[in-house]
Amino acid sequence: MIYLTRRERFNAAHRLFLSEWSDEKNLEVFGKCSNPNWHGHNYELFVTVKGEINPKIGFVINLKQLSKIV
Repeated sequence: MIYLTRRERFNAAHRLFLSEWSDEKNLEVFGKCSNPNWHGHNYELFVTVKGEINPKIGFVINLKQLSKIV
């Protein structure tokens, strides 16, 4: 059995803000997530596939196919 692990990194940003509240109230309730320049997070995703080597392609999975799935 062969295991193949691929790591992908990506980021996401968000802002929690209610327009009917003042900037001060938003900061009090939502903290740094109310920043007008947004607040971001960095993520790391690990995907592992396992299987036997496919004799037709010489791999467990075609890496282009794995990229499309991820």
